[in-house]
Amino acid sequence: MARYRFETTEHELFRKSLRKFLTDEAVPHYEQWEKDKLIPQSFWLKLGEMGFLCPQVDGEYGGLNLDFSFGVIIGEEMERVGAGLTGVGLHNDIVVPYLESYGTPEQKKRWLPGCVTGEYITAVAMTEPGTGSDLANIKTTAIRDGDYYIVNGQKTFITNGIHTNLAVVAVKTNPQERHKGVSLLVIEGDTEGFTKGRKLDKVGMHSQDTAELYFEDCRVPVANLLGEEGKGFTYLMEKLQQERLVVALSAQIASEDMFELTKQYIQERTAFGAKIASFQNTQFKMAEMATKMELGRTFLESLIEEHMAGKDVVTKVSMAKYWITETAREISAECMQLHGGYGYMEEYKIARRYRDIPVMSIYAGTNEIMKVIIAKNLGLS
Repeated sequence: MARYRFETTEHELFRKSLRKFLTDEAVPHYEQWEKDKLIPQSFWLKLGEMGFLCPQVDGEYGGLNLDFSFGVIIGEEMERVGAGLTGVGLHNDIVVPYLESYGTPEQKKRWLPGCVTGEYITAVAMTEPGTGSDLANIKTTAIRDGDYYIVNGQKTFITNGIHTNLAVVAVKTNPQERHKGVSLLVIEGDTEGFTKGRKLDKVGMHSQDTAELYFEDCRVPVANLLGEEGKGFTYLMEKLQQERLVVALSAQIASEDMFELTKQYIQERTAFGAKIASFQNTQFKMAEMATKMELGRTFLESLIEEHMAGKDVVTKVSMAKYWITETAREISAECMQLHGGYGYMEEYKIARRYRDIPVMSIYAGTNEIMKVIIAKNLGLS
């Protein structure tokens, strides 16, 4: 049964194929990946073999010429397995689109085929130890030296940071400028002066590798400049709409998964001689959560359609990212409570969900920044 109005038989077959693949190749190994705090590169290569990496890429570069709606299906099915697979969505729907939109024909030919096969695992490096939401204030510099940029600086909280061998890095090519001084460089993993720091020990999303990146007199060819020099900030802002939509989608799926886990649990668990599901308080909590999820689902569907139609939905996307991630956090707490003591046990998936959810209201722009954007676009500042 189709979940969206835009779904066709082709979408349903794609989802069915992906779900079977994940059931065989991800679900049985996911707990071990969480313990290892890393998803193996071999899994990325398998995704590539099956056509689940960057399906939107042009056939000329090995892609399937599919639209964002297929990315939506991939994002949903990955999130159902676990939030640790979010790096795949970042690769497919956030980083690779930079290469597609701003790359030269030569750059696309050089990088996109490897992104489709999984030989390249991408990351976007914006955040620095002293700079989060204020991207115009980044300190990493790229000073022109003939046919090279000399890059110096540090990035942190980088998703796919351990595995990445193709990073889109925000740098200051003109340190005297704020917004107009930002450019984007594509830095390959074997570039001298580019090193990776520790794998960061996070509260949740354990299998998703997150790392620090260091650049020390790193010589990057000018041919690796993405788009035009000084337009990096504009490029970042243009792509954040889709990134925030992807985060909202992940939060929605996480909520639906937690709800189903809890529904099953309360229908099986008894207390005081009755099923927990029969208690009025439990029923009210479930009714509240179901209503919030339905509102989120309806809002998301309309947003996806508008985004695919090329409309400017920055305000709505900011609303969705803020509201749906906050709702997911509320639902995670309610579902854990309804699981009672078992909800606090690692053997129950709800415990992992409870840990994984909070960061969704932080990355891709904090929810406070989302409210700033909404207020500004309402004409309040």
